[in-house]
Amino acid sequence: MSKIGIFYGSTEGNTERVVKQIQKALGGDVTLHNVNSATAEDMQEYPYLILACPTWDIGVLQEDWDSFVDEIEDVDYEGKTVAYLGLGDADGYPDTFVDAPGMIHERIADSGAKFVGTWPTDGYDFEESKSVVDGKFLGLIIDEDNQADLTDERVEKWVAQLKEEGFGA
Repeated sequence: MSKIGIFYGSTEGNTERVVKQIQKALGGDVTLHNVNSATAEDMQEYPYLILACPTWDIGVLQEDWDSFVDEIEDVDYEGKTVAYLGLGDADGYPDTFVDAPGMIHERIADSGAKFVGTWPTDGYDFEESKSVVDGKFLGLIIDEDNQADLTDERVEKWVAQLKEEGFGA
């Protein structure tokens, strides 16, 4: 398995817990980087990237990502494969549910990267999300506030899907 870098921000620990779960499920050479101390140079060394960000308040990037998001534009994405993980609260913020991955994607959509890991919107009760493109989420979506009982199953299915799509191969 090729090198995979998971870049995440986590204020309350939910995102960190989920990325550790994904790291374990992927196996192989997977390194976690908290974006509060990461740089574009750190991202450059990985052919496979998972960008993991929770959405805060009314459609706001998590605080560490808010400081880091400009860095991602300095990465050369040619030949890289990118997947997204988003966490949010559909009941509390149905109009901005998991906007963060969509906000990040807007920055690198035309970067030359290959994007994998889209996820169905079925099973989520929300009104609007910047992370929905062509009827699917840009990546795995986790709602620990309202659907924590589904997290393990969703992670397992998504990691299997990533592997089927050649992520990390």
